Amino acid sequence: MTQAAGAHPMRLERAGTTLLVADVQERLFSTMDADHREEVVRNLKILATAARRLGLPTLATEQCPEALGHTLRELRDALGQVETVAKVTFSCGGVEAVQAALRRSGARAVVLTGIEAHAGVLMSALDLMAQGYAVHVAADAVTSRTQGNWRLAMAQLRQAGAVVTATETILVQLLGKAEGEEYRELAKLIR
Repeated sequence: MTQAAGAHPMRLERAGTTLLVADVQERLFSTMDADHREEVVRNLKILATAARRLGLPTLATEQCPEALGHTLRELRDALGQVETVAKVTFSCGGVEAVQAALRRSGARAVVLTGIEAHAGVLMSALDLMAQGYAVHVAADAVTSRTQGNWRLAMAQLRQAGAVVTATETILVQLLGKAEGEEYRELAKLIR
């Protein structure tokens, strides 16, 4: 699951990268920090749109969907046809269907987004890193019920070796250059 030869471990390459959207569900999302929900949804939609346009394998999980509902409608629309895995564990990393999807995709790196930062996102990142994946957490596409929990999770993710970064940084790394149709189309998302 290592990076391509010569690439810095914090460098995100399009080939071998999978987008994982963890538990951004109707009833759960409405309980998140109200000051940041709009920004998080905007960035989730940017990443979903970019993944579709760039052909990145994408996977979404739903924590106890019978109780917490399904992935937000506007995010589902941005994701398009995407595999959704129902789960009861907080971590995505230990779910066999997630592991199988990552193996099928040939993933070496996972762009991790979702909720909650200090629970499912943190535990997923730790499990995925233990399995050898480079984990890039889009900090502005992740939230918790409180900013205190979000801040602690970001600090712990950095300490554990995850790349804590921004949606725009992920986008420019995946694009690789400021030219071509993909660039012209996706650059509009961050302007």
